[in-house]
Amino acid sequence: MPRSPERLPRFTPGQRWIHAGVSLFTGVCILTAAMLYFGPISTLVGRRDLVETVHYSSGLLIPVPLLAGLAFSADFRADVRRLNRFLPGDWAWLRSPHRRSGRFPSGKFNAGQKLNSAFSLGAIVILLVTGLMLHYFSLFGDSIRTGATFVHDLTAAALAVVAAGHVWMALNDPEARRGLRTGTVTREWAEAEHALWAAELAGGSPAGEPHESGPRDPTGGPPARS
Repeated sequence: MPRSPERLPRFTPGQRWIHAGVSLFTGVCILTAAMLYFGPISTLVGRRDLVETVHYSSGLLIPVPLLAGLAFSADFRADVRRLNRFLPGDWAWLRSPHRRSGRFPSGKFNAGQKLNSAFSLGAIVILLVTGLMLHYFSLFGDSIRTGATFVHDLTAAALAVVAAGHVWMALNDPEARRGLRTGTVTREWAEAEHALWAAELAGGSPAGEPHESGPRDPTGGPPARS
């Protein structure tokens, strides 16, 4: 069905499912970690073996939606390229106390979202590796297990704080949440929060925004194919 011209397509169903899957498994890991780490909560919940199994299984499942997206979703791969590339205005966006005023236009993702994604991916990798080391503890010496435990706990705490901040920002931006729920956002929101991306959808090609289809022909023709 044709979309209203007042709403812009932001995420495909596949992209939204990837975000939902990673969020679900990460949330389960954080909750079960709290049940295992904090004595009062652990005593209240009980069933420690079951909680450990759920925690370990959820940790193994976190990368699955990401890997599926990389394998099967061209739109997801295009967003990964966007997240992996800082635009010139992103540095000014980070330094300014008025970053949400619209004075520093962003692409599809602003600098804060790019940093959050980079940190979250790095934390997932660290937690997965150290978690496997702790699960198969008999393969490693005492010093390695102690180091893995310290890194795992510290990274998990940092990820929980960042995730809480991410949720807090989402709660204060209803249109961003609607974009993840429905896949579309209002044109006004896009132009205020991600002006370069809104211009791209309108037919422009802002400098620095990567396109999956390749660079545009300088003569004004279609995007060049490699």
